[in-house]
Amino acid sequence: MKKHKSIPKRKYRKYNKYQIRIRLLPHIVLIAGCFAVIVSITGNAFGKESVPDVITASEIIPDNTIPESPAARIDNPPNGTESLETQRTAAPWHLILINAQNSLPDDYMDHPIDLVNVPGGEKVDARIYKPLMEMLEDAEGLGAVVVSGYRTPEKQQSLYDDKIKEYKKQGYPENEAIELAQQWVAKPGTSEHQLGLAVDINGDNYDIYLWLQENSYKYGFIFRYPGNKTHITNVAEEVWHYRYVGKEAATEIHERGICLEEYLDSSQIQDSNEQGSQDQESNSQETPAQNETSYELRNGEWVVIDTSYQ
Repeated sequence: MKKHKSIPKRKYRKYNKYQIRIRLLPHIVLIAGCFAVIVSITGNAFGKESVPDVITASEIIPDNTIPESPAARIDNPPNGTESLETQRTAAPWHLILINAQNSLPDDYMDHPIDLVNVPGGEKVDARIYKPLMEMLEDAEGLGAVVVSGYRTPEKQQSLYDDKIKEYKKQGYPENEAIELAQQWVAKPGTSEHQLGLAVDINGDNYDIYLWLQENSYKYGFIFRYPGNKTHITNVAEEVWHYRYVGKEAATEIHERGICLEEYLDSSQIQDSNEQGSQDQESNSQETPAQNETSYELRNGEWVVIDTSYQ
């Protein structure tokens, strides 16, 4: 029988420790695995309490209540509220309001006006040609002729500048010259002539203006700047300036003795017939006497030679 050799004491201790480690290794692995599982389960819960994730807008505000961006609100205004530009473009073509407070749209030149020539060399919007010719023909014996129709921006600018120079030559300072000029010539971009719907009419004598004031509405035209409406139109009386607005509007404006600005005012449109009659009576009393404004025929054109505005 073979005899085992005796193991030295030092080597025996090392061997013994090695055997213990080998036996403990599976237990250590098992404990480490269990600990890892426990940490993975409980760690998420503790982690969310101590270090919150980034909060998104959808977690604060439900998706269906997130407000629109400012741009979206502008592009889609609430029902019943329209921009000034939308309201103006929504108006019928013959009722577009152009004055010192309502200038031509920036893009109006993007849509060329269909112009036609009228006797005398001027041009107007083709849509008003027929009623205009009928009115001039019916004013027989008065020598009615269109002396100014459609104006380009350049033409309007030239007339405006010339009028200012005229007043400056008379000794008015520039600011007063501009103010006076704007009573007779509209600032470029605010003239009805640039629409092609307005005409200046002259004749052989002053009777042409009396005839037009009494009959122009029958053809869809209105006496645009009566003297008793200057406080509304901000334009001095121009007995030669007529604007096409259509027969229906022209008739009401004539019968009620109002101007275009008043007609387009919704509150004025809804007035009763009784109130309209009162307005007409009041306006007739306010109309200044004809002798307050004098005209003189110069080079085939009637011009003001004496007015209370100067």
